[in-house]
Amino acid sequence: MKLLILLLLCYNCIGSDEISSNTNNNRDIIQVQNSEDDVVWIVQLSDLHFSVHYPERAFEFQQFVSSTLSMINPSLVLITGDLTDGKSKDHLIMKQNEEEWIEYQNAMKNVITTSGLDKNIFYDVRGNHDKFGVPNVGGAFDFFSNYSVTGQLGRSQSVNSVTLQTSSRNLLFVSFDSTMSTGLRGPTNLFGHPTDQLLNELNSHLSQWDATSAKSSTKIAFGHFPLSFSAPTNSGRTLKQIFLNQSITAYLCGHFHLKFGKNLKRHHETDLETGHSPIQLNIHQKGSSSSIQSCQKVGQNVNEFWELEMGDWRKSRAIRVMAIDKGRVSFIDTDLKTGSKEILILPTYPLDSRFISTDMLNKYKCQSMEDTAHIRALVFSSTTIASVKAKIYDSVHGDLKMVLEASMNKNDNFNLYTVPWNSEAFIDPSVNRYWLQIEAVDINDKTVSTELIPFSLSGLRADLSWTWKEAFVMGIQWAELYYPIFWSFYFLVFIILILPKIIIFVWKKQYSYKYFKANKGVISFVTWVFAEVDNIQFLWKLILAYLLYLILCPWFLGQVFTKGGDRGYMTYKGWVVNFNDLKNLEFIGFPDVMVIVIPHIYFVVLPAVIIIGAVVAERAVYQDHVCSLSGKKRDDGVDDERIKSSDHISGWVLKMLRKWARVILAILSMAVCWKHLKNCWSLMKAYEMNPLVHFPFYSFSIPLLLVYVFYKTKRL
Repeated sequence: MKLLILLLLCYNCIGSDEISSNTNNNRDIIQVQNSEDDVVWIVQLSDLHFSVHYPERAFEFQQFVSSTLSMINPSLVLITGDLTDGKSKDHLIMKQNEEEWIEYQNAMKNVITTSGLDKNIFYDVRGNHDKFGVPNVGGAFDFFSNYSVTGQLGRSQSVNSVTLQTSSRNLLFVSFDSTMSTGLRGPTNLFGHPTDQLLNELNSHLSQWDATSAKSSTKIAFGHFPLSFSAPTNSGRTLKQIFLNQSITAYLCGHFHLKFGKNLKRHHETDLETGHSPIQLNIHQKGSSSSIQSCQKVGQNVNEFWELEMGDWRKSRAIRVMAIDKGRVSFIDTDLKTGSKEILILPTYPLDSRFISTDMLNKYKCQSMEDTAHIRALVFSSTTIASVKAKIYDSVHGDLKMVLEASMNKNDNFNLYTVPWNSEAFIDPSVNRYWLQIEAVDINDKTVSTELIPFSLSGLRADLSWTWKEAFVMGIQWAELYYPIFWSFYFLVFIILILPKIIIFVWKKQYSYKYFKANKGVISFVTWVFAEVDNIQFLWKLILAYLLYLILCPWFLGQVFTKGGDRGYMTYKGWVVNFNDLKNLEFIGFPDVMVIVIPHIYFVVLPAVIIIGAVVAERAVYQDHVCSLSGKKRDDGVDDERIKSSDHISGWVLKMLRKWARVILAILSMAVCWKHLKNCWSLMKAYEMNPLVHFPFYSFSIPLLLVYVFYKTKRL
């Protein structure tokens, strides 16, 4: 019996060495079988949003993903955040729901069992939805630690890594959790919040093979948040700096979903960071082609990486297959809306010139690319493949004309197909001239073809631009722009409120409608309008007091955790939830609070101030006309009913004009109030608040100001 037990233990040790050896400080190593071709592939999924209100998400995930993974047989499966939804059916209450986590756990168990894959190759990371209302990691509501694959396998660190080792290469994948340390309820839980400690750990994991292995290394990081929605640390360091310094190949993320676009991808490069700007309007940084080196200078890699945002499972049923073929990264994004795919094709060489790295462009240019003598593609199929063909089209004359069609042969690797070609015949200075397509036919005569992809062998990159929505979410560093946007509002409103006072005090002039008519201009107009507001002293003071309140005081008191705990209060700087040290309060949720602050000040407060100015100016214009008809001065106390009979028609026209002007302004005021009421209702639901108790000044100030200005200007 002892001998039998010893043999079993030895067998288990040998098996674990083959599958996942050396689990040391969350640094796993997996030996890739049949790696002679130096090609490895993985699968990425993101933003599953399993919800008790939408059970079809989990059901279809089990049904379609299981068979797809079984067909692809990847070396890793990455799930980059938002595993559960954590939202009520009306999307207003955002906190943890344990039923959704049990559903996720059961779905993953089913997928792993049905696909036949090893559980150790699954890596899931937290998203912001997975941290809604979680006070601390390891607490009662940290369901991720209990129900996720990462939690069940004891990957308890914020940074974990796994290395896929082939015969000639280390493929390092590093995951990290940059969700906020104290998880607030949504909507003020939207950004990634890496800490200095996290960046140090990330840097350590990414550099683990730099001095200990003679093999070439390919580094890929994966997390939930795109860099445009990742805040800097307290010391000002960023994820981008770590990625560039470590020369990673790609950063895989999620978060945005396909509703913002299909090209949520961005190229980052060190050489261009000296002129850093918080706004980038194109996928490729301006002048990135300047980093392409001459062949005499080639030898040192360019510090760069591709940021590749992944579409969502929630509505789009998106799935990504990525290959690393001799260090060259390629991928396809597809969807399983109609069910699992019977055939999937991923060309791995030549590379898609729209998403190629600068380092690869240099190798193309200097003909230092490894194995350029073959067109290569991975073909995955649930049935037997009868034939695979590579087709190349020439677009030099405007139409696509096939110039090469060749049958591809299956290598020893079951999924890899190759065919030799004369690559030099396709070197051309035009980046969009040649297009590649791979076609596969199975034994049932089902034919599947890839999309046409442009390729260039002359060291050039094909142009690819964002739509305005893609640029809005990917090209703007929102954490850097929050304060400039916020203080720009205050600069504007203080100018229009206080500048007229200063001008009147300095120049000792009476700015009236007559003065504006005689001295037309933007400054004269603004000065006149808000000089009229200043004439209603109490109204002017109320506006100023409300603007100061938004800077100096809490906006509201809310329930920020899933359940229980003291209420926190929110200011424009963030939330305060810990009151132990009142002299050194910690504000969390910055810049996440911008999703409440910016819409309020720009779409509620600013329109309200403009409407107040318009209402007061309308009264002044009408006063001026009535005075001109009655022969009195404005200071004489004009009665609009006592206009000379000879001017009866003109007076009637004026009264009608005033009536309609006030109706229009009243409608605009109601629109602003409706927008404000919707915001208040959302906040009431999100943070379990009573408007009379928890945020009366925020709730009622704007409507009351608008009512007051109409009341004060109803009579001349």
